Amino acid sequence: MIEREKTFLAKYIPQEVLSCDSKDIVDIYIPKNQTHSHLRIRKSGEEYEITKKVQVEKDDASTQKEHTIPLTKEEYDVFSGLPGKRVEKRRYYYLHNGKTVEFDIFLGDLSGLVLVDVEFGSNEEKAQFIMPDFCLVDITQEEFIAGGVLCGKTYEDISAQLQVFEYIALYI
Repeated sequence: MIEREKTFLAKYIPQEVLSCDSKDIVDIYIPKNQTHSHLRIRKSGEEYEITKKVQVEKDDASTQKEHTIPLTKEEYDVFSGLPGKRVEKRRYYYLHNGKTVEFDIFLGDLSGLVLVDVEFGSNEEKAQFIMPDFCLVDITQEEFIAGGVLCGKTYEDISAQLQVFEYIALYI
């Protein structure tokens, strides 16, 4: 499957987002010793999966080839025991101008980081999308924010890169 997605740093969290449906997500990227792991084990609410994502084009992180396999809880328990880098977040599903926008509010060591993800059905739809006012900047092409790079880091680890965009930590 091809995933077309843009990622933004949040400027603020609209109040109504916190009353939207949400899921707590735990991502484990393996192998642990890779700088940018492409293999992810995920617990999303009570659903489990293993996913591999690879960029389709070298210079465009917004389009990825994604292979996802659903897992049982027992399978997840086995895979989650492998050495990997973890990240935890709460994902809110917010409807904005007829489009579902995902607010990822990071927990634990990355607390203060809030990303906004938007998925698209076509390249044309992606190209025509106008960044909402609750977003600060499009960071889709920034490697430091990719899940496989971000996991295992702290907010302090990425604060210098965030300051380039004048990002101010957000908390709920």
